[in-house]
Amino acid sequence: MSAATPAVSRRVFLVAGSALAIGVSLQGGLPAPVHAAPPSPPFEPNAFIRIDTDGTVTLTMARVEMGQGIYTALSMLIAEELEVPLARVTLQHAPPDTARYGNPRAGGGQITGGSNSIMGAWEPMRTAGAAARSMLVSAAAQEWGVAVSECTARDGVVHHSGSGRQLSYGHLTRSAARLPLPQQVALKPSDAFRLIGKPVPRLEAPQKVNGSTVYGIDVRLPGMRFAAVAASPVFGGTLKAVDEQPALALPGVRQVVRTATAVAVVADHTWAARQGLAALKIEWDSGAGASVSTALLRQALEQGLKRQDAAVALSQGDIEAVMKAAPTRHSAVYHSPFLAHAAMEPINCTVHLQVDGCDVWVGTQAPVRARDAAVLASGLPADKIRIHNHLIGGGFGRRLEADYVEQSVALAKHVQGPVQFIWSREEDIQHDIPRPMYADQFHAAIDAQGRPLGIAHRVVGSSILGRVAPAALRNGVDGDAVEAGLGPYAWPAARLDYVRQEPMAGLTTGWWRGVGPTHNCFVVESFVDELAVLARHDPVAYRLGLLPATSRVRAVLELVAQKSQWREPLRPAKDAGEPGARRGRGVAVLAAFGSFMAQVAEVTVQPSGDIRVDRVVCAVDCGMVVNPDTVQAQVDGSIQFGVTAALWGEITIQGGRVEQSNFHDYRLLRLSEAPRVDVHVLPSTQAPGGIGEPGTSAVIAAVANAVAAATGRRLRSLPLRVG
Repeated sequence: MSAATPAVSRRVFLVAGSALAIGVSLQGGLPAPVHAAPPSPPFEPNAFIRIDTDGTVTLTMARVEMGQGIYTALSMLIAEELEVPLARVTLQHAPPDTARYGNPRAGGGQITGGSNSIMGAWEPMRTAGAAARSMLVSAAAQEWGVAVSECTARDGVVHHSGSGRQLSYGHLTRSAARLPLPQQVALKPSDAFRLIGKPVPRLEAPQKVNGSTVYGIDVRLPGMRFAAVAASPVFGGTLKAVDEQPALALPGVRQVVRTATAVAVVADHTWAARQGLAALKIEWDSGAGASVSTALLRQALEQGLKRQDAAVALSQGDIEAVMKAAPTRHSAVYHSPFLAHAAMEPINCTVHLQVDGCDVWVGTQAPVRARDAAVLASGLPADKIRIHNHLIGGGFGRRLEADYVEQSVALAKHVQGPVQFIWSREEDIQHDIPRPMYADQFHAAIDAQGRPLGIAHRVVGSSILGRVAPAALRNGVDGDAVEAGLGPYAWPAARLDYVRQEPMAGLTTGWWRGVGPTHNCFVVESFVDELAVLARHDPVAYRLGLLPATSRVRAVLELVAQKSQWREPLRPAKDAGEPGARRGRGVAVLAAFGSFMAQVAEVTVQPSGDIRVDRVVCAVDCGMVVNPDTVQAQVDGSIQFGVTAALWGEITIQGGRVEQSNFHDYRLLRLSEAPRVDVHVLPSTQAPGGIGEPGTSAVIAAVANAVAAATGRRLRSLPLRVG
């Protein structure tokens, strides 16, 4: 770890009235110049830290809290270097401003996703805290007329070692704000950390427990009305006609508003709005999309496996020559379905659109995208849009999109006063922006001892990057779609290529918890397991033989084998279930999101075909840990999320519309079905990696391999079905 960090190119200091405020550019460059002459308002948007005269520290939060613990973790980074008690840090949402709050780990966008919040903030947030501390200590030294080296800071107070004098940060803010910019600041060595690496209760937990937390759906404004929304059930369909009278006749219903693709009933309360929507007689024009089905989309993906114009993501060695000369070859095709997000908090957005401005209250992972969507729908300039961001009751990538903001603002153009649009659960699932369907094909060349001589993997699926950031495509390759597409292994020869195959018009695919690695880990680790079986090798030993000697995956794989008692006979489950139930154990590894993980899953397969995941053992190297409690919770939660996808996750299309509608047919893991999860974190001094998504990606593969071990059958399509 570096002991000192250049300061001038990465931060800007400004005087904000009677407070000291320090901003850090997460972009790695200097934000727009800030002039100190007129006092700035207290929430200057390019300031990350504000210290008021009472000593309160306000952190302008560039990432959004959606259950992953980022508010606590980023506050810990600031408080550690600033030397203030964590309880003294207060938070406020950052406004939409990519230049100041963009995430360098997310292409510069102001988004929360990709398991990269800590990675992107690890050095900038600590540097911001250290810089502020340095200026406060210097201000105290000047006031006392002593050397800076004689002064130290702790718990929001600067102490003079020689005289015992002390000054609070609040007292020092004015004088510190007048000091010149420090040329460099020293960051604490890891052995001096007092907060980082310690389990810390979540800052927002008390409010969540007592019910005072305000999510987007909880927003209440004077005179606000409520709206229930319905969009065309067929992707790409439009609104043809609607009979409003049955709805308008109901008590509490105020009006019916519409766009070309949606209709909403506005009422005094949610129940009246929903009743009114149900009473509407709507006629939709389905258009060409009505003929599309999952079967047709799957056929199109399979055609992509045969195309000759695939974009090459990686090529090493002469894979074609290796395949021709190999004594044995093995091939397999895998399929992964569309997946919905099904977040606990359904899609909602509150809008107050006026002639001279538009206020939007919403929980969003991407405030700039939300603002831009409001600009598009309202016709107002960006500086007239005010985004009021809120904590999110489940994101998983769905709230990286802004389709619902655009729809809400477009509908609000016909409503006087603030109105809250809430999607029903059915609307939420049937108009989700799902994770793409994929088809994957593997070919392996194998020597006489069962060792791989080479591997070829083709990924066919839609391109999320091609939609949201076309410039990010490299020679036709979507880097997310192929991430982890060859696993962490050292193949003698390899080829990884990609064919972009978009689904029907109107069906947009998007980010989901893990995206590319969720499907790539499933297919790669399943195929590696197939190779191990063909070679009659133990799956763990086979993987160790493929991993480079320096790979960080080796340590987590060896640890998970030890902790799961891999080399011991699998013990009977506490509840064996039906007579004739079969048990199996499977392993999977992953290197993605800057972290390294191995998992072992234990399953029971009933004679009826029902699969129960009994236990998951996980070992992870995610670099230096900020809050151990968060890592434990994130890994456990992501594994449960992935088990749902492995066993039941599937969105199907028939007649151009989603067939699933609620939790009865888009099933989630219930508490009584949740497996025991044991998490083992390897100590590390490396920079932090991401932890929100690796667990989801790895467990799907581990469960699939466990089912194969239990049944002797390799299931190459998700969700896993035995029968």
